[in-house]
Amino acid sequence: MKEIKYQEDWNDSWKHSYQYDLLEVYESDNTCGYSYSYDNRRKHTLELIQKVAKPGAKILDVAAAQGNFTLSLAELGYEVTWNDLREELIDYVKLKWEYGIVHYAPGNIFTLDFNAEFDVVLIAEVIEHVAHPDDFLRNIAQMLKPGGHIVLSTPNGGYFNNRLPRFSDCPDPSQYEAIQFKPNSDGHIFLLHLDEIEHLSHQAGLFIKETLLITNPLTNGHLKLHYLLKLLPKSWIQTCEKLTCSTPLAVKCKLQITTIALLTQSKSTN
Repeated sequence: MKEIKYQEDWNDSWKHSYQYDLLEVYESDNTCGYSYSYDNRRKHTLELIQKVAKPGAKILDVAAAQGNFTLSLAELGYEVTWNDLREELIDYVKLKWEYGIVHYAPGNIFTLDFNAEFDVVLIAEVIEHVAHPDDFLRNIAQMLKPGGHIVLSTPNGGYFNNRLPRFSDCPDPSQYEAIQFKPNSDGHIFLLHLDEIEHLSHQAGLFIKETLLITNPLTNGHLKLHYLLKLLPKSWIQTCEKLTCSTPLAVKCKLQITTIALLTQSKSTN
């Protein structure tokens, strides 16, 4: 992935995307909790995809924004389709493209005509931005080839510092339709708990093959722990992350900030 340089004549969405790139891929501040947590999530997400799909497989990256997952997957040998509501970001992603196969399909994923086309669909930090996550997941499932997989990442609703409602406790999600699809954490509507992800998956005809709960408050810099990130060696932070990832499930549900789930169309026998 090419590193690009900021230009004053860029439009606002490009400038906004570049600020995230500084944290996500250019490591301008690698002591930042956002950078640590993003790197952690990207590592686990790419590993899950590589477990279930060989290079050459077709992958759809939904709400892909500045395309960092899209480009990373293309460089790993996958045939990747980038999607986002913001069509103007296509040329921004193309500036960073170095090699690999990337197609572009801008627009609302609910209205795009993808039927059984993809081996893997990546929905990274998306489902918490939609008013109807049940309908969203059913639509995504229809885009999979037989035996395909979905990799879903989302903030963990069970995290002790979460203040947003459960989707299952909302009697009328349509009230949130006017504010859905907004980017960044300001656009979070619901934060899903593990039992809700399982329920929504079953409603969509999917089964959970693997679930990861990752990123503790230190790794993410929550609760003013970002001050420690500037002092502690990266190896210490990684060791702490491994320790919290190995705690019992009940502890992880309260302590870890991010959920990553691997969903499939057929029940796993592994």
